[in-house]
Amino acid sequence: MALIGCGALRFPASRTVRRHDRRERNEVMSTTAFEPAYVRLLRSGELADRASRSRHHMENCDLCARYCRVNRLRSIHGAVCRTGERAVVYSAGPHYGEEDCLRGWRGSGTIFFSWCNLRCVYCQNWEISWQGEGQEASDEELAQMMLRLQALGCHNVNLVTPSHVVAQILAAVKIAAERGLRLPLVYNTGGYDSLEALALLDGVIDIYMPDMKYGDDTAAHKYSHVRDYVRVNRAAVREMHRQVGDLAINAAGLAERGLLVRHLALPNGLAGTEAALRFLAEEISSDTYLNVMGQYRPCYRADEHPGLERPISRGEFSEALAIARRCGLHRLDHGSGRL
Repeated sequence: MALIGCGALRFPASRTVRRHDRRERNEVMSTTAFEPAYVRLLRSGELADRASRSRHHMENCDLCARYCRVNRLRSIHGAVCRTGERAVVYSAGPHYGEEDCLRGWRGSGTIFFSWCNLRCVYCQNWEISWQGEGQEASDEELAQMMLRLQALGCHNVNLVTPSHVVAQILAAVKIAAERGLRLPLVYNTGGYDSLEALALLDGVIDIYMPDMKYGDDTAAHKYSHVRDYVRVNRAAVREMHRQVGDLAINAAGLAERGLLVRHLALPNGLAGTEAALRFLAEEISSDTYLNVMGQYRPCYRADEHPGLERPISRGEFSEALAIARRCGLHRLDHGSGRL
């Protein structure tokens, strides 16, 4: 993704997008009755309670599946995410590289958080996720980013790599919702999420968008430096689906609520595609909206690992798509057909 400097933060460079008046009218007609999930919790006072409770979780942190148990309000020593009381943000702005149902014609309002609870050796954003490039932002500043994305006309607020900043997100959503935020929230995660965090997000997040990176724990440990990824990931996806169900897309083609899963196909079958997608079809829903991604290329330290040192071939990608269909998954994102 191309980035350009803009004030204190970097904003994704917007490409020229043709506007369609008919779709604009459809959007207005189809979203007048839509209300994001967090508004109900705001009215009841539960959103404020969730924000307060999540902050207490940071004192013995269990807000991702690493379970570091560090008091992040005092120190980041021992915390895999290296993030303390304030979130670190790399960029915020409209993004046109997401799935069609998220980017629409005005862009998905992405907030890219720095650091990550995974350590993928092939990370394409390693400067952000491994090195933590970005700037600290207070809850107030984070809320202002959300409101600015709404003012720019974005279709949603897309929280990218959010697992380690759940508490900061909840605090910011409360502030922003009190000031009129009404966009759907997208939780765009690597999929290594704790059930404790997801319980705090229940009724707050409208669209869960987790990765299902692996169908095999050995590969997950070797390539993302995390144990028990498959068990944790499947439990998280199951809980996400329980909360929001299958993805609902309105008449304008925009996602409003539900589960959208991404699976990055790796060369030499290293992602364990069949195991991951069979679980998705048989134990979550055959109506799951799935994006099989074929853009893998060796980045960061991938060339140090035999099997990851080359891009995925067209034949391998076609086989990943065939596996999805054989498993009974039929709601494949249009991007799933492109390599």
